[in-house]
Amino acid sequence: MRGWLSLTLGLVAVVIGAVWTVQGLGYVTGSVMTDERIWAVLGPLVALAGLVVLWLGLRSRRRN
Repeated sequence: MRGWLSLTLGLVAVVIGAVWTVQGLGYVTGSVMTDERIWAVLGPLVALAGLVVLWLGLRSRRRN
């Protein structure tokens, strides 16, 4: 079970970051986040952090 929390949180962060990015760029409408530059900047940062957490989780699982 080691690393599952990291993998789950990393995957959630990547998905949330991707959604924030496309909302910030205006590709997804119907939200207060649509066409807001801050979300187009924060989205990739959150997705990148999620990728780092995923990498750490995978690395942790391989050690077992």
